[in-house]
Amino acid sequence: MSVLLPSAERLAASDSALASLPGFSNHEPGVDEFAVLDPSTEQRIATLPSQSVDFALEQVGIADAAGRAWAKTTPRFRSDVLHRVYEVLIANRERLAYVISREMGKTLAEANGEVQYAADYVRWYADELLRPAGGFRENPAGGSTILIRRAPVGLALLIAPWNFPMAMITRKIAPALAAGCGAVIKPASLTPLTTLLTVELMAEAGVPRELMRVVTTKNSGAFSEAVLSDPRVRKVSFTGSTGVGSELMGIAARNIVKSSMELGGNAPLIVFDDADLERAVEGALAAKLRNGGQSCVAANRIYVQDGIADAFVEAFSERMAQVKLGHSIAEGAGLGPMIDDRAVQNFTRLVDDAVGRGAELRAGGSAVDGAGYFFEATVLDRVPAEADIANTEIFGPIASISRFTTQAEVLEAANDTPFGLAGYVFTENLDRALNVADALETGLVGINNGVPTTPAAPFGGVKQSGLGREGSGEGLEEYQEIRFYNISRRETA
Repeated sequence: MSVLLPSAERLAASDSALASLPGFSNHEPGVDEFAVLDPSTEQRIATLPSQSVDFALEQVGIADAAGRAWAKTTPRFRSDVLHRVYEVLIANRERLAYVISREMGKTLAEANGEVQYAADYVRWYADELLRPAGGFRENPAGGSTILIRRAPVGLALLIAPWNFPMAMITRKIAPALAAGCGAVIKPASLTPLTTLLTVELMAEAGVPRELMRVVTTKNSGAFSEAVLSDPRVRKVSFTGSTGVGSELMGIAARNIVKSSMELGGNAPLIVFDDADLERAVEGALAAKLRNGGQSCVAANRIYVQDGIADAFVEAFSERMAQVKLGHSIAEGAGLGPMIDDRAVQNFTRLVDDAVGRGAELRAGGSAVDGAGYFFEATVLDRVPAEADIANTEIFGPIASISRFTTQAEVLEAANDTPFGLAGYVFTENLDRALNVADALETGLVGINNGVPTTPAAPFGGVKQSGLGREGSGEGLEEYQEIRFYNISRRETA
């Protein structure tokens, strides 16, 4: 299968965006380095320092001091700064999108969408921090009034994943800044360039550079151990695997550090007989192929009721077969490369295992020879429950479809997982939609909606998919402490 290539104009524009990245200096003698690769070509596009633990702890001190000063600023001041940040990010949309596409591999259209989504978190918290918080109440026993206030939690450690390198940073740093906190930021070593550019643009918009300290390193374990053990760190927000999240929570527990964990997913997508076929197919495509399936909320297990199954599988497979593979910045590309070769090898193994156990391959199914980490948009029908793909987070463009007969049956299957981040329901029956959504053991549910996330909603999971929420007012609370003052009152004549 051929892969679409970018035009000379687009390639030149993306090279220009990479060349204009802010300089990154590190004066540690003998520091190690690591390469950042373009997954479309496997070529090096940047080299960054793998910074030491000592350097990271220096950044803790800088951000902690800056955070204490920032906490004393007024909400209006912080709001105005964040509104300026939003404007600067949007003004640099094209530059940011090119960098996202080149280092992560998502198509340029999706990268542009991520820039808007990421900036929307900044705008949301620029407004949210001005909304009233706290309150007061009378002591039921009498004699005093209770005043409830919010205070910044303190220095935050923000650890971001590679799959949404801009949105996952702003979703953390915007509420931290809004609440009055400083931050030490560790981007994924696969996609650090977007973070560096985003933070630089935020500084240009007026956020003090000392408030946002970025550390790039390949030695994640030593970094996390050292920084989370520092008593100045009072908050950690991590997006990534459940295994790593569990380890971080163990380290955080030693100093009782407030923790937010957005971890693994195994999202069920359920299509009932009475679903609108066109809407179900479009929703499933969005839920499966957003970011090439490399999303923790991607539809991982697709369950289709018997009466609509044949029609759904035929229409869905036809649409998946039409998806065009291409270099991340190529015109017309509907699916870019995967993040690395390990992912491609794993997809090949999962498809071979499922077909060997009786699944029907309806579209795609193969890696693409040549440079780049490409894998076709793939549909597997009638996937048996014992297949590996039915019991693992795929994190790629493979749709695993099973069939069901009754609502009770599919709910049992959907909830038979230690994870509980997202779920999807497609039905035209409102009672069924709400009843099934209530029964799903997930933190969020898309009802006839393949892309349910928004800055205005509290994003997060249950069970081993994590704790805490990002977005909405709940996301701001993650960076605040709740305090109360009990004010004694005496009667006066």
